[in-house]
Amino acid sequence: MPGLFFWNSSLLEVRNLSKFFGGIHAVDDASLTIEQGSITGLIGPNGAGKTTLFNVISGLYRPDAGQVYFDGQNITGKAPHELFGDGILRTFQIAHEFSTLSVRENLMVVPGGQSGERLVDTWLRSSNVALEELQNQERADEVIDFLQLTAVANELAGNLSGGQKKLLELGRTMMAEPKIVFLDEVGAGVNRTLLKTIGDSIIRLNQERGYTFCMIEHDMEFIKRLCDPVIVMASGSVLARGTPDEVMNDEAVIEAYLGTGRKHQR
Repeated sequence: MPGLFFWNSSLLEVRNLSKFFGGIHAVDDASLTIEQGSITGLIGPNGAGKTTLFNVISGLYRPDAGQVYFDGQNITGKAPHELFGDGILRTFQIAHEFSTLSVRENLMVVPGGQSGERLVDTWLRSSNVALEELQNQERADEVIDFLQLTAVANELAGNLSGGQKKLLELGRTMMAEPKIVFLDEVGAGVNRTLLKTIGDSIIRLNQERGYTFCMIEHDMEFIKRLCDPVIVMASGSVLARGTPDEVMNDEAVIEAYLGTGRKHQR
């Protein structure tokens, strides 16, 4: 069962967050918490505001109102690269790989502040650069083995299948050693075999390494397997929170998804 590293303390808190686009309230006074060590699901109908909420939390958009707190600190309005340094990572519906680099190389470029990035170090401290590169390669190979990507380690990332690219993106987050990862439809367009591998990897990262996840997903079986709790959004606001079974049987949630609940059924 996911969540062995559940310390029952809030890692991230969203307080009365709003984001408007003209007259559209994409996120409307939303409040929620993500507990440390949890795999939290975020679901809702199309247009509910889920991805916009992720974009605000991860610094791509500035909120029009409200605050975001991470590990007790107000991070509202911080830039994505600053949040990366804080240990907050976010993936996208379409994986963003470097298509002309191999799988291993895609992983090796993730850690920031590498000595080889500075020209003076390549001249004056070449031995340090070589040692650091070797350490990065060893770490990348560990990630490749963890995610069962050994067979494609030297393959150009642009040649991977959609599911393999999602695994590679998960690997890139591992190279950064995040405190929390926001997954945006990691299972979209992935065959069932690779979806199981992705799910197994997320559970292992949660249980064995204490990663905290928050994931947007439309595949409810995938959500039920991985997530507890599940937060439901509708019309830009938080509608419900509970176990997968609780939210799937919530009358307001059924109404939001189907436009009609049991009270309207004959």
